[in-house]
Amino acid sequence: MKIKYILVIVMMLGIRTQAQHKTYCNPINIDYGYTPIPNFSEWGRHRATADPVIVSYKNDYYLFSTNQWGYWYSHDMLNWTFNSKRFLRPWNTNTYDELCAPAVGIIGDTMLVFGSTYTKTFTIWMSTNPKANEWKPLVDSFEIGGWDPAFFTDDDGRFYMYNGSSNTYPTLGIELDRKTFKPIGTRMPMYLLQDWRYGWQRFGEHMDNTFLDPFIEGSWMTKHNGKYYYQYGAPGTEFSGYADGVVVSDAPLFDGHQVFPQSDPLSMKLGGFARGAGHGSTFTDNNGNYWHVSTVMLSVKNNFERRIGIWPAGFDKDDVMWCNTAFGDYPHYLPSASPNNYGSGFTGWMLLNYKKPIVVSSTLGGFHANDANDEDIKTYWSAVTGNKGEWIQTDLGDLSTVHAVQINYADQDVADDHLGKINGGEQYHQYKLYYSMDGKKWDILVDKSNNRTDIPHEYVELPQPVKARFIKLENIHMPAGKFAISGFRVFGNGNGAKPDAVKTFFVLRTEKDKRSAWIKWNPVTNAYAYNIYYGTAPGKLYNCIMVMDNNKNEYWFKAMDSQKPYYFTIEAINENGVSEKTKITEVK
Repeated sequence: MKIKYILVIVMMLGIRTQAQHKTYCNPINIDYGYTPIPNFSEWGRHRATADPVIVSYKNDYYLFSTNQWGYWYSHDMLNWTFNSKRFLRPWNTNTYDELCAPAVGIIGDTMLVFGSTYTKTFTIWMSTNPKANEWKPLVDSFEIGGWDPAFFTDDDGRFYMYNGSSNTYPTLGIELDRKTFKPIGTRMPMYLLQDWRYGWQRFGEHMDNTFLDPFIEGSWMTKHNGKYYYQYGAPGTEFSGYADGVVVSDAPLFDGHQVFPQSDPLSMKLGGFARGAGHGSTFTDNNGNYWHVSTVMLSVKNNFERRIGIWPAGFDKDDVMWCNTAFGDYPHYLPSASPNNYGSGFTGWMLLNYKKPIVVSSTLGGFHANDANDEDIKTYWSAVTGNKGEWIQTDLGDLSTVHAVQINYADQDVADDHLGKINGGEQYHQYKLYYSMDGKKWDILVDKSNNRTDIPHEYVELPQPVKARFIKLENIHMPAGKFAISGFRVFGNGNGAKPDAVKTFFVLRTEKDKRSAWIKWNPVTNAYAYNIYYGTAPGKLYNCIMVMDNNKNEYWFKAMDSQKPYYFTIEAINENGVSEKTKITEVK
């Protein structure tokens, strides 16, 4: 009886447990550490990580990434627990190097971890109980180094390593003796970028190769139906077009074997709030479904300021590898709640407050209120202080059905002495969310005034949807710096009409450079964004560009394979859903 009474009180207070979640939202909400990467001191310390690897081990997921002084584990891919671990170099000294772009592999019942290095003194670590943070050196000083390494165990038990990060040289692969971990033979070239053919491989925010040649990095290997799918990141981690490509072959090492590069990226996230989907890894959940985890670009306080996103992935009936990033920063179902067929993971909950009216308690300098709901992770609103009582309020425009809220905190005026995890138990956020139908009478939506965890990309799925027009976020406690928000995002349904379909849509491929095209369409008056889907076959439009703002009805597209025809379609988006797609357009 007492338990039942407590549960009733919890629900009345609007407090919900993470266990009730069926969904997640990118960027994933983990306690990203404050980076040791040198930063611009006038902007203060900032969080960052990248180059993620997720492996499934004993029915749990383990996440390793760059410069975090540890790793995370999770059973549901939502609630992540951090284990602090400094992987030493060499293991028996008092010095350490932070794990950068790590390789993580599984051999039998053993997990292996190895960090990027150009030296021969890095240790390969092993564990049969990583959840308890129990590690020991497997190889004191690995005989060969490698930047951006990746491990792969084949079905026959043979063990391989891939590595490379360069804008001049190809990535490399080599077999290792799985008992001694000594190299077998010499390293062989795997793949070198062909940006003269594949437009998306060009360096720069606008894919124009303006001041550097593109970089290839971030190797990963997946085997499916007897074929080997070699994945790599390109062309630069600081750009919206950061993506993972894939090359297919019949062997784990390509020397002397025919290879088939897929024309388009495996994972690319152009447009929307969380952009970029490069240097990642592919893994299976406990139901056998594929997922792809990769780097989300931020690049405000430092070019290497980044986050992590997880996207549904898989293989179609023709063994073409795909990754679905359409609506990739909207709520998606977790593995336990979705069969994860292509496109099925999206909840259909739409963004309700894009560029809607915002009012705030105070404003610091030029960090204006509407920077909190412009769907640009690079811009943010900041209050004058980080004190209890600072607040931000969004108007949804009409009475809407609210299913979830995402709160993306920005790092404003974080002290320079903050590095890794903040000591002293102060690294946590506390807040209250309120909702109202008229902006006058307010009710508690979520109360996390007693929270003691670090939630920089907080995502709350409501146990039951509520009707509201106004949502208000009130600060209780910040771990550091000012109360600043880069994305105050409300998801649900606006209870109105879906947008009209786009009536006129055309793609003009340039004559001088078949990698590029000018895309134009008639704007839809009741839409706030558009999704453009494209691919090299009518039934395989696996890549998507989100174009925000109804005032934009054109897009300069520069990511095509110059030697293949392309197919395009477009849909309009508003608070109530998406329109029908246009008839598929072929562009030769």
